[in-house]
Amino acid sequence: MNLDMPAARQLAGSIRNNLEDPGQVQVVLCPPFAYLDAVYGLVHGSPVSVGAQNMHAEESGAFTGEISASMLRSVGCSHVILGHSERRQYFGETDASVRDKVAQALRHGLVPVVCVGESLKERDAGRAEKVVSDQIRGALEGIEYPGKGRLVVAYEPVWAIGTGRTASPGEAQAIHAHIRSELATLFNAGDAAHINILYGGSMKPENADALLSEPDIDGGLIGGASLQAESFLAIVRAAMRA
Repeated sequence: MNLDMPAARQLAGSIRNNLEDPGQVQVVLCPPFAYLDAVYGLVHGSPVSVGAQNMHAEESGAFTGEISASMLRSVGCSHVILGHSERRQYFGETDASVRDKVAQALRHGLVPVVCVGESLKERDAGRAEKVVSDQIRGALEGIEYPGKGRLVVAYEPVWAIGTGRTASPGEAQAIHAHIRSELATLFNAGDAAHINILYGGSMKPENADALLSEPDIDGGLIGGASLQAESFLAIVRAAMRA
């Protein structure tokens, strides 16, 4: 929940204008709902795609203030973030509600970016892997593998965001590898290898190269560093090097 419309347009335009050919790297901007149409209009025809930060699980109805998958598709969205840690923390989203949204997103051809991650209390209690496993299974159990490039998972170490503690590349890789193994049990090893797992623990230009060099860290879910075109593009370049 950042920026106003002029700032959002300036940021998206600056990213579009200064982005080198990203090659195999996917670049997706996920602005607030109010800016989706404007941002899509600016980046359409470039290598930049557009996604939303959330959506409702129902097709339509009396859900004032919510937004549906078909609405997102109609303004050019290709991706949608689901189950973000802030949605879970502040708005009561559960694994079950995330699963309903994942199924609806896939029905409409949206790529769900499914967020998982443990809190500081859970990590200190030695429960990180179990918490992440439960979230993965809760969000994806019963979902058929949608095909290569049609599902993304993002690991958010909630304990490393705003706490002064930092996840090392090795710590991040360990959980990413665990996530990959859980995906292999839900689908199969071959399919799991084609699911991009993003790191969402304050990736920035200073740590992007080290994080993205890990074998199971396929990209980043960028927070604060995405609000400045220069820092965001530096992370894109790190992904291109990786």
